[in-house]
Amino acid sequence: MIRLIKSSFYNEEKTKKELCDFITNAKQLSFSKYCKQFESDYSKWQWSKYCVFFNSWSSANLAIIQTLLNLWKIKKEDNIAFSSLTWATNVMPIIQLWLNPIPLDVEVDTLNVSVEKLKKVHEKTNLKALFITNLLWLCDEIEKIKAYCDENNILFLEDNCESMWTIYQGNKLGNFWEISSFSTYVGHHMSTVEWWMVCTDDEEYYKMLIIVRAHGWDRNMSKEDQEKIRKENNVKNDLHSSYAFFNLWYNLRPSELNWFLGCTQVPYLDEIVELREKNFQTFVKLINSNPDFENIKHKHIELVSSFSLPIICKSKEILNKYMDLFQKNNVEIRPIVWWDITNQIFWKNIYWDKYLNKNARYIHENWFYFWNSPEYTTEEINLLCSLLK
Repeated sequence: MIRLIKSSFYNEEKTKKELCDFITNAKQLSFSKYCKQFESDYSKWQWSKYCVFFNSWSSANLAIIQTLLNLWKIKKEDNIAFSSLTWATNVMPIIQLWLNPIPLDVEVDTLNVSVEKLKKVHEKTNLKALFITNLLWLCDEIEKIKAYCDENNILFLEDNCESMWTIYQGNKLGNFWEISSFSTYVGHHMSTVEWWMVCTDDEEYYKMLIIVRAHGWDRNMSKEDQEKIRKENNVKNDLHSSYAFFNLWYNLRPSELNWFLGCTQVPYLDEIVELREKNFQTFVKLINSNPDFENIKHKHIELVSSFSLPIICKSKEILNKYMDLFQKNNVEIRPIVWWDITNQIFWKNIYWDKYLNKNARYIHENWFYFWNSPEYTTEEINLLCSLLK
């Protein structure tokens, strides 16, 4: 069977042995030296100044929104736009922190929000921020979206869970932001089993993310920053100072195990991306030449870091036909993973049918995806190609 996830880690046997050795010999399994090492390694890889590691996707996006609230970049009841075709972790913090979520429709050929969709909504609604989802290694003309946000004083945030290391116009997705989030969940581009990073070039955001991640404390800040924040808040440097809560916070810290795993996987990233890009070019040609499927627009993207391939069928009947075909050939697929959020139960319970985004709903009803593994054998690739034909 061709499974969605072939292994927990790239080069899994070696990684598991290294993990066992680490656990046996480690003096500390909570927050320690591998945190700094991984955050440094990943920020360099992403071409970003700062990286902060969190214990889940939900936590990272929650921390982003709380950081913006703490710094008064946004306030309760502000209108925050997001991609309608996304995962719930993108919209939940907006709702939970008493902001007003505005779902944007997407383009069928990119699965992503375009500047035209953004303009249409912003002209009717005064948006304070856009939390875009770069869905499934794809993007629309994101530089135009960023320019429009800059012109209209809209904070631009990227959920880059599924497009790590995709390169567009000479830059990696996730770098067109004020701030952005990335996944190391086992089913995504690289694995630390669960956990998530937030990247930014803004030092103010970086410092607040550190505070939000761990009890509102200053413990993980530099000595200089600790002295500064304590002085600003009249906190004496004594036994009690490390227990001062400086702002609204959560406990969103990963363990040293996850940071260690991240450090073991970073050296494989170039190889993983190269193999997935090669597979992608093979699969996408067949998808775009099959009249049963909607075309995937990708020529504007320089390097595609794809961990899966979406199949958007032109009717429900075609969808059922191909889902059945893949499953009969023992290929594990996901029929609907990223829903149109406005068609989800929790959304309808709160907002009813206030928003209806036509393209997101069409994709929602007519697609599935299969995996793009860097560990595929030639036989497995040939089987997938035959199914796509």
